[in-house]
Amino acid sequence: MSAIICCNCYSSLAAPKWTNPRIPTKGSSFLRTQKSSSWWNRQLLPKCSSQKHVHCQLQDGQKGRSFSLKECAISIVLAAGLITGMPSLDWSPNAYAAGPALPDLSVLISGPPIKDPGALLRYALPINNKAIREVQKPLEDISESLKIAGVKALDSVERNVKQASRFLKQGKTLIISGLAEAKKDHGVELLDKLEVGMKELQQIVEDRNRDAVAPKQKELLQYVGDVEEDMVDGFPYEVPEEYRSMPLLKGRATVDMKVKVKDNPNLEQCVFHIVLDGYNAPVTAGNFIDLVQRHFYDGMEIQRADGFVVQTGDPEGPAEGFIDPSTEKTRTIPLEIMVDGEKAPVYGATLEELGLYKAQTKLPFNAFGTMAMARDEFENNSASSQVFWLLKESELTPSNANILDGRYAVFGYVTENQDFLADLKVGDVIESIQVVSGLDNLINPSYKIAG
Repeated sequence: MSAIICCNCYSSLAAPKWTNPRIPTKGSSFLRTQKSSSWWNRQLLPKCSSQKHVHCQLQDGQKGRSFSLKECAISIVLAAGLITGMPSLDWSPNAYAAGPALPDLSVLISGPPIKDPGALLRYALPINNKAIREVQKPLEDISESLKIAGVKALDSVERNVKQASRFLKQGKTLIISGLAEAKKDHGVELLDKLEVGMKELQQIVEDRNRDAVAPKQKELLQYVGDVEEDMVDGFPYEVPEEYRSMPLLKGRATVDMKVKVKDNPNLEQCVFHIVLDGYNAPVTAGNFIDLVQRHFYDGMEIQRADGFVVQTGDPEGPAEGFIDPSTEKTRTIPLEIMVDGEKAPVYGATLEELGLYKAQTKLPFNAFGTMAMARDEFENNSASSQVFWLLKESELTPSNANILDGRYAVFGYVTENQDFLADLKVGDVIESIQVVSGLDNLINPSYKIAG
């Protein structure tokens, strides 16, 4: 039997020597179903977020984490391998498969990765309008500016605001020309609000009110994101014919997941707000929304919560996925990965299998609370109902060089209350998951079919 490597200590649990850590799956590896005893099943945790500023009932308590000597050693080995060109460890389900497992050094040093879920979702929209992106970037950069201590940060914020205002003034005509005709009036209204809001942010900076900057930045970026969504004219591509009859989310949707927390003096319940991206994962997101409408997850327990991931979706009984009552068979969906720069996802194969070792995914595992489908290790098209949320970076999952990217289908992010995901544990109960918006983007909804 292959060794099972613990992600936190890298110690062998089943063999006396180092072997490849297994990738998450639904069956016998990293992200396998909870019924499996695989290593990955012991690595997943869920997160909380709410769309309507629903807050978690929290007292106090913060968690910290220190690195072991072994973790430091592994980091050094991986870094040395990237720099010196020594053979890299193979993280694929098949031991020592051909081809590199990690991106080359140029990817790692190309710039700071985007970790904010809202920013990831904005940049993932299928648009090509340079003018609005030029407005967006300096507003996003305010987050970096606020990392400077004290009111000195406001000098940098002021430069960000002035740059964004200048780009908006210069590019407004091009931005408006990029709006979908049916959404143009709404988009122009949002741009007017954005202009007013940037003047208000400029005044906040002049008043040296640092605490008011981040809330106003969030408001302005919401306007920007909404404008960008108004640029999307219909669904941008055709789903392959073999998947067209499945539930498909052709656009975006938001859900609120309410979790009842047991035996935790610091947290009683939390509502996690999750944005599902059907532009980049229509089959995966459509399958999930369809199950939500069936109340499949309501009353289900969190089945894995180990500080690395949160996982649920394994129904009672021998089945490891959703049994469609109309067929009395497990409904499975294909692996679905959107590569950055491509117009449509690839289906049924990992990027490693396709030889796309340096490709970046449109929806990466960068953010705390990244949501994806679990599947069997050796069967790409075996995902059904089990989902997981990634909680943290590690030596195996650094942003922009993540061994999960291109191997598991990301289809959304927790955008509010995600920090509380780490407080969830096995046995906590999902009281409900409800669609807040975007249900009209779901086509072929099987939940409406009787039986």
